[in-house]
Amino acid sequence: MKKLKGIYLVIDPNQPWEALFDKTQQALKGGVQILQIWNHWKDGISESEKIRFCQEIKKLALPYDVAVLINEDWKFVEKSGLDGLHLDRKPDNWEEIKSALKGQLVGLTVGNQDELIVWAEEQHLSYISFCSVFPSSSVDSCEIVRPENIQNARSLTSLPIFLSGGIRPENLHQLDKLSFEGLAVISGILNSKDPELATKTYIDHLKMY
Repeated sequence: MKKLKGIYLVIDPNQPWEALFDKTQQALKGGVQILQIWNHWKDGISESEKIRFCQEIKKLALPYDVAVLINEDWKFVEKSGLDGLHLDRKPDNWEEIKSALKGQLVGLTVGNQDELIVWAEEQHLSYISFCSVFPSSSVDSCEIVRPENIQNARSLTSLPIFLSGGIRPENLHQLDKLSFEGLAVISGILNSKDPELATKTYIDHLKMY
């Protein structure tokens, strides 16, 4: 598996699937390095349909050696043959999840809470993610992260750091004094008319900083 860095695309399964599969394929061609399936499912969708969706995304990612994670629904990692899990919060049943996902990738959203960074380090998670760096409609449940908290994370953990929330190529320069490995993006790529070009643009700007 590739080193965890670069552009981390969060896929919203509440969008029309065929178009979303096409957009994901384009983003992979553009250089996306991690995929996460957001647990934002349509009402009434069955478990078998969720598994089919996850397996289709995994099939798209396989030729690019890109890891596919799922948000929160940890039992779908094994059921769908995925590579790991992203947690929005520290789970009460962490020991059960840890045992079930031994050897798999696990990341955690940490926000402004230093104690979560320390916990992620102690538990040897795969990465941490800060949400939200800028205001964003797709992450309206996240608090705005203070830049000093992101910078301080380097003294608390050696884990890869990803930033998310309202990040665009044109505002990326505002993060140039921070230390991080990659960016998590949803609408900046999926709502683009050309996801491949949008991904390449993010990567080019990321290299500058």
